[in-house]
Amino acid sequence: MPSWVILALSALLAAVPVAHAAGTAETPVRVVSMNLCADELVLRLADRGQVLAVTYLARDPRGSTVATEAAGLPITRGLTEEVVALRPDLVIAGAFTTRATVGMLRRVGSPVLELVVPADLDGVRTQIRQVAGALGHPERGEALVADLDAKLASVTPATRPLRALVMRPNAFTVALGGLGDALIRAAGLVNVAAEIGRDRFGQVPLEAAVLADVDLIVVDEGAPGLPSLADTLLHHPVFRALARGHRTVAIPNRFWTCPGPQVAEVVARLAAAANGREPWP
Repeated sequence: MPSWVILALSALLAAVPVAHAAGTAETPVRVVSMNLCADELVLRLADRGQVLAVTYLARDPRGSTVATEAAGLPITRGLTEEVVALRPDLVIAGAFTTRATVGMLRRVGSPVLELVVPADLDGVRTQIRQVAGALGHPERGEALVADLDAKLASVTPATRPLRALVMRPNAFTVALGGLGDALIRAAGLVNVAAEIGRDRFGQVPLEAAVLADVDLIVVDEGAPGLPSLADTLLHHPVFRALARGHRTVAIPNRFWTCPGPQVAEVVARLAAAANGREPWP
């Protein structure tokens, strides 16, 4: 990174007036979120007055579970200049936030909390508590974890271990080792993609899906009137025949995307579909 860029950003940081007093390490009062998953936790756990900005993704109800909460808040597209100009006393970034941006923010002195991608439900609980503590509201974190656990406890797992295959746009699936796999298992199901041997973000060829001996097919709940090239495989005659011959459940992608209390909805819908309480297309 050229030194003149760092000097320019540092000068910008020094020149922008502070609108109100900086927060303490325990209770930051100027928080910027740079990742949709961070947006969702920040908007659930912070005082609204603490939030300087969230990402533009937080306002889109197709992918965000906090679109209502994000309405009216300033948004950014994650550019270093945007964040530095806001003079936050806490920046919360995700594992997939641009590494150069995170590195630059650290170099100009912005405090950054980077969130990992939880691999299981315990990881979700840990991350909720981590963000709540960083925001100065640990009791809200405990309440959110309690809400998650109550919803999970209300789910009746599948009465028998049906074989489930997730087929998302572009044939991306949920393979062994990730949070999605943990949610499938929490519903009492067998994750067929784990047997196929794909990696965490791998794809399932249509031929493999046909030969996988599945009981339940899980697809994304698409937005009406918004066709996508990524969905082409899901409209293939072979896949349509496969879906017609098996139980199929559609789950909005926003429930899978980020770790938070909404993941309990995935477990509930999977279990309901397995137990015959959901209609099949």
